[in-house]
Amino acid sequence: MIGFLSKVLGRAPAAIMEARPQDSSSLVTIHAHSFPIGWSESEFERLLSDQSVIAHVARANGGRGAIVGFLMSRFAADEAEILTIAIEPNQRGQGLAGQLLHRHLGRLAAFGITRIFLEVGEDNRPALRLYEKTGFRQVGRRDGYYPRAKGAISALTLRRELA
Repeated sequence: MIGFLSKVLGRAPAAIMEARPQDSSSLVTIHAHSFPIGWSESEFERLLSDQSVIAHVARANGGRGAIVGFLMSRFAADEAEILTIAIEPNQRGQGLAGQLLHRHLGRLAAFGITRIFLEVGEDNRPALRLYEKTGFRQVGRRDGYYPRAKGAISALTLRRELA
């Protein structure tokens, strides 16, 4: 469907590629649009320069346009944790998060990662649907972990086996 719409509208679909430290300023903006507490540019630069961090970006217009989403994880031994995933608000609902996750999981598997974890707010229904659809299962819960305007909500810890 995305490919069809892109052809009709005259734009190429987003391209998924590895993130670079120079992408940090774009990631800061997208992250700030997605989470109540954003990360700084120096935090992103540090993470993207870390050899134990893998990150992918979605670039609009077949890779020639702006970054419209990203996913970042850290690994150790044969396990990884998704640190964050974010999509520009005007790009949500088009399958970009699923595309990023699919590419990212493939890259992690190529590194020998066999198990991946993440935490997600229990109120984040779109993310929970995506993770369930892609084989993640709840293995834990942190009550009152994420602050919200009307009080803290719980974080659900999810896991997926890659092997």
